[in-house]
Amino acid sequence: MASCSLYSDWNRTWHVGNPDLTQCFQNTVLVWVPCLYLWVCAPIYFLYLKSHDRGYICMTHLNRAKTVIGFLLWIVCWADVFYSFWERSQHDSGASSSTQAPVNLVSPTMLGITMLLATLLTQYERLKGVQSSGVMLNFWLVAVLCATVTFRSKIIQAINEPLTVCVFRYTTFYIYYTLLLISLLLSALSDQPPLFSEASKDANPCPEIGASFLSRISFWWITGLIVTGYKRPLEQKDLWCLNSEDRSQRVVPQLVRRWNNECLKVKRPEEKTLYSPKKAPRGERKEGVPVEESEILIMKTPQKTREPSLFWALCLTFGPYFLISSLYKIIQDILMFVGPNILRLLIQFVNDSSAPSWQGYFYTALLFVCTCFQTLILQKYFHVCFVTGMRLRTAIVGAVYRKALVISNAARRTSTVGEIVNLMSVDAQRFMDLITYINMIWSAPLQVILALYFLWQNLGPSVLAGVAVMVLMVPINGVIAMKTKTYQVAQMKSKDNRIKLMNEVLNGIKVLKLYAWELAFKDKVSAIRESELRVLKKAAYLGAISTFTWVCAPFLVALSTFTVYVMIDERNVLDAQKAFVSLALFNILRFPLNMLPMVISSMVQASVSMKRLCVFLSHEELQEDSVERMAVAGSDSISIEDGVFSWCRNDAPTLKRLSVRIPDGSLVAVVGHVGSGKSSLLSALLGEMEKLEGSVSVKGSVAYVPQQAWIQNATLKDNIVFGQERKESWYHRVVEACALLPDLEILPAGDGTEIGEKGVNLSGGQKQRVSLARAVYCDCAVYLLDDPLSAVDAHVGKHIFEKVVGPQGVLKDRTRVLVTHGLSFLPQADLILVMVEGEITERGSYLELMARDGAFAEFLRTYANKEQEDDESGDICYLHHHHHQNHTSTSAVRTEGEVLGKKAKNAEVGRITEADKANTGRVKLSVFWEYMKAIGVVLSCVSIFLFFSHHFASLFSNYWLSLWTDDPVVNGTQPSREMRLGVYGALGASQGIAVFCYSISVSIGGILASRYLHQSMLYNVLRSPMSFFERTPSGNLVNRFSKETDTIDSIIPSIIKMFMGSMFNVVGSCVVILIATPLVAIIIPPLGILYFFVQRFYVASSRQLKRLESVSRSPVYTHFNETLLGASVIRAFGEQERFIRESDGRVDHNQKAYYPSIVANRWLAVRLEFVGNCIVMFAALFAVMARESLSPGIMGLSISYALQVSNLFYLFSCVHGNSVCMTVCVYIPLFVPSQADWRHDQSSLPPGWPTAGNIDIRGFGLRYREDQELAVRNITVAIHGGEKVGIVGRTGAGKSSLTLGLFRIIEACEGEIHIDGVNIATLGLHELRSRITIIPQDPVLFSGSLRMNLDPFDGYSDEEVWRALELSHLKSFVSGLPDKLNHECSEGGENLSLGQRQLVCLARALLRKTKILVLDEATAAVDLETDNLIQSTIRTQFDDCTVLTIAHRLNTIMDYTRVLVLDKGEMAEFDSPSTLITKRGIFYKMAKDSGLV
Repeated sequence: MASCSLYSDWNRTWHVGNPDLTQCFQNTVLVWVPCLYLWVCAPIYFLYLKSHDRGYICMTHLNRAKTVIGFLLWIVCWADVFYSFWERSQHDSGASSSTQAPVNLVSPTMLGITMLLATLLTQYERLKGVQSSGVMLNFWLVAVLCATVTFRSKIIQAINEPLTVCVFRYTTFYIYYTLLLISLLLSALSDQPPLFSEASKDANPCPEIGASFLSRISFWWITGLIVTGYKRPLEQKDLWCLNSEDRSQRVVPQLVRRWNNECLKVKRPEEKTLYSPKKAPRGERKEGVPVEESEILIMKTPQKTREPSLFWALCLTFGPYFLISSLYKIIQDILMFVGPNILRLLIQFVNDSSAPSWQGYFYTALLFVCTCFQTLILQKYFHVCFVTGMRLRTAIVGAVYRKALVISNAARRTSTVGEIVNLMSVDAQRFMDLITYINMIWSAPLQVILALYFLWQNLGPSVLAGVAVMVLMVPINGVIAMKTKTYQVAQMKSKDNRIKLMNEVLNGIKVLKLYAWELAFKDKVSAIRESELRVLKKAAYLGAISTFTWVCAPFLVALSTFTVYVMIDERNVLDAQKAFVSLALFNILRFPLNMLPMVISSMVQASVSMKRLCVFLSHEELQEDSVERMAVAGSDSISIEDGVFSWCRNDAPTLKRLSVRIPDGSLVAVVGHVGSGKSSLLSALLGEMEKLEGSVSVKGSVAYVPQQAWIQNATLKDNIVFGQERKESWYHRVVEACALLPDLEILPAGDGTEIGEKGVNLSGGQKQRVSLARAVYCDCAVYLLDDPLSAVDAHVGKHIFEKVVGPQGVLKDRTRVLVTHGLSFLPQADLILVMVEGEITERGSYLELMARDGAFAEFLRTYANKEQEDDESGDICYLHHHHHQNHTSTSAVRTEGEVLGKKAKNAEVGRITEADKANTGRVKLSVFWEYMKAIGVVLSCVSIFLFFSHHFASLFSNYWLSLWTDDPVVNGTQPSREMRLGVYGALGASQGIAVFCYSISVSIGGILASRYLHQSMLYNVLRSPMSFFERTPSGNLVNRFSKETDTIDSIIPSIIKMFMGSMFNVVGSCVVILIATPLVAIIIPPLGILYFFVQRFYVASSRQLKRLESVSRSPVYTHFNETLLGASVIRAFGEQERFIRESDGRVDHNQKAYYPSIVANRWLAVRLEFVGNCIVMFAALFAVMARESLSPGIMGLSISYALQVSNLFYLFSCVHGNSVCMTVCVYIPLFVPSQADWRHDQSSLPPGWPTAGNIDIRGFGLRYREDQELAVRNITVAIHGGEKVGIVGRTGAGKSSLTLGLFRIIEACEGEIHIDGVNIATLGLHELRSRITIIPQDPVLFSGSLRMNLDPFDGYSDEEVWRALELSHLKSFVSGLPDKLNHECSEGGENLSLGQRQLVCLARALLRKTKILVLDEATAAVDLETDNLIQSTIRTQFDDCTVLTIAHRLNTIMDYTRVLVLDKGEMAEFDSPSTLITKRGIFYKMAKDSGLV
């Protein structure tokens, strides 16, 4: 063995026309390399398999074949060993054997053991469920490659020296080689899936799991989906299930657990300080030590502690998987430098005419293999990055959702819905963007160092000039990055405010339309948008400077380096090898230098987002222990002792000195004025308030009915059942008790009708009854009912009280706490609590309180005038009602089946919301044209021209360099180098100017387009009819205004820059290659066709996947919005887990479309870069073939350009795929139906119209949707100016529909309405709506000052506003506020009680003081005293006006001039109240039910 010299004959291998390796080298190195590979990998691979068990695979033919061939290989190797022994025994005296023997023994022995190991590994893989193994494939590949060299050598030897051939060894080698090839083929195939694997449970599992190793690294496994997408547009059902490790249920808990650990680490040191001061005051409270002191101590302590680190939690969760990408990145970075080094060798080869031509072909092949390997590694790297990004987004959305369910009310006030939606959409996206770049933080410096090392070798110390330029660039960009960060924060703030306002506008759109306030809010949104765009514009200028510095950096580095190199010494000649290898290295430098600013800005954005997320996730949570859920001692169901509660820990207490004990099964009524703390009391029992002192305990489960019903966007049945199990008989009983049967008859699909968001297609009373039915169905121990009877008619209220809440109702054995303003129910309550300013002033049964003759008795005597007047008639009425109910319940049994059975027939009819539809087909050119128009055609053309000039200058400067390098050398120097250098510099300067100008023009253009598209979208949304908002989930619209507007603002301009840049680059490179080696023209058409097909296949599928992803994103936000609005209800019912599951399901559904789209990108990149690599190969190949006629300068130019093409191809197509963004954005303004004009240009209206207030309704009818029946029909009524008309009828009779018709919220289908002789259909909508006033059923307030809520156009003076507040009985409340009229209302007016909001709506009406006033159940939420005050205000202030009142409390309209009774959408009666009572019709029955007759 010692005599075997491995490298003895290098000349035989390299400097000959037909190269070969020595026999010795073949027998040792080529045999040992594969063995060594497997022995190194085996232990690591064994441990990996041990920890990743996927279940075992049954023995298959494939596995048997692999095992048999493994054993055969082992046998062949041993045959070689035994042959060596035999040979030795034959020639034990010969010298030749002793020198040869060790290698001939050692190598086959080693190979035999290795083959046995390979066979055993194959079996172990089968037991661990590995379907296709990369480790084994690579082993067989290395073995085949090594054996191929020997194979060629043996054939040459057999031809040239037939006498030296050993037949036995040749035979075993050929058998060995054949078996190796078969093994390689078998290892490329994939085995069947393992038993009991996760994937086998999925309906449509992802083929990635079962794909072979080759299919996985080339992303071949997605081809099926891409072909399907090419044949027809992809649909939701084509998408695969997510892999188990990408699903929310796996990903989110990991992050939540790590984050909680972080929070615990921070809390530990705090705890000592938190609790010690709190104990002292409680004992000493009686001695008068103020409680506040302890609060202050608590507030001050946490400031010293560190913040919990979200970054660390994310690293722990996703770091291990993400580290794989770093490994790929290192390999890729090193491979990047292979290209320039091979280019150096190629130029050397062209210069050296004596070199054998096979070397050129060898270099070409090596270049091709390296670039292909680089492509595969790079795409695997990106794949890992994107999958990590996807998991990160899933985790963040899940964590934010879970947090939103437990956040305290004080914290909830600081984070608006808009902000939280932005955390889920924009901030989560920022993290996804960063993940792709984050490795550049260490990879960019590594690339720069390597590039500089090779440059130093090439050009010596003159490289330092280039380094100096780069060092100068860093601080400039540092400054830019810091500025960008401040702009980023400002922009996010504006964006949050805009989304918050848009959210409110979408929630209160009906009110905006009724008051004709759209323009005021359009201006408010536009003002925020303008400030956002101003920041964007500043950021764009900075971006342009940044782009300028980085695009020019490589050129400046090249220029300074070449200048110094040429000027330092006259003997320094810039030849092709130096110039173009350097240029190739400078091009490599360009990438990290261009990426660094992107990485920095991406990191800046992500750090801003991280901070926002951290703040949100660290918010205070509701105290879990504020309400004790254990069994209460004795028979009490609820007890509060010395309770002090506030909404926020730092606020003054809202509820003080509460001590209440409520026995099991009792009915407790809570009464008091508006704002006295009745709803707060229920919130305290639910644990929604901060408990400052005392104790609260509740026995058993709790059901809650909020004052404003919270309705989900689901079917009516789902709203009632609310995730409980279905019990048919109980369900029917609940529906009947809650008086929902008549409503089910009206609804198009019975209880299968889909209810729109926030219950848009239900009336106020129906919503309240559905909300009540949900609570009753739940069958809990304790019921907290927050005034559920206010929104329903008197007789329905009575029915519900008797059937549900009262002593004979369904809930008679349960504990019920009922907040109410209805006095008629009080005698039946076991206990009445009277609340005044957050304290319970009186308590006792009805009789006790009356006997005590306190404030309560006084109050009752004043307001219970008619309600208690006639006991006798009350009893008769009750009997009559009872008899009527019995009759109803028997008929109900008959109709129930029919009503509920409608569902089967009409499930489609019952749908109301339309899911976001995915457009199909190609992106039309008109889209790009629309976008260009939005930018401005002139600006677009200028930008394109500037792009062209930049690239032309760049091309020409490199061509100039190639001419320079071909200059003849005279006396060891190039004579015209100063001129060459000057022109080269000038071309560089012109490039710089062009770059700066186009950066600015594209950014400005992008901002102009943003402004235009957002404005038109906002205008169109506000112009849409009400039906559009009922059909479109608000999540879709919020998505348009948040995520997709963000796309227009920031992503599209940069995409345009990339697209234009890469397009000009590809074209330029092709031109250069064609000029240099015209033979490439033969190969470009077939490659072009391949490129075209790949492109077409990809674009069809990718576009559709992006659309599906965009469409499935909206439901995530819609559901999230819904959850935030109903968080207290969800918590009260303890349904958090179900809602979390639902949210996770929607996120996964969204990622199901996102995952294939990122894989499709990788699929495309591998194929297109392959096309690019072919171009590199052919450019090199033809250059080698034509080396006699080609100058080194032109060859260098050609190949250095070809090396760029492979990256650019991918960019080009990626950007092409992103035209989807364009579609989304440009179609945004065009996607809405519009309604009638707001104002007509030539208004024929007399000034001050309407002057009298006559309303003449003729044969009027309207319907809500084209496919539905008329909601009201042939109504003909004449109302004289100044009349007071009541409109009554049971829920769903068409009362509100009639007012909607009057305001033209819904246009008439038949008949017409005239006001003062003017047909309202001929007016502009604002002309009509601004001249008549409504006080709507749902009092909607917007965040902003109280004054803005009363008068958004600033059309009235402060005196007038105060006067209106005085008349609406709010003056004392408002003047008591610290900011008075500038008091900030929170989102939706949540910091005012419902009654106060109703009074604000009254103040609006008093301000406008029009001739016609419509009250839509406007006093439902206020107590009787306030109701009386309001009625007297209306009587005095609107004395000469026409007043239309939709009433539930009939006593409010008994003194009206006339009453219109509606029944099933038609006019039933119309006359004065007294006349109608004598007629004994419908009105008489209703009055009797209310105890008024």
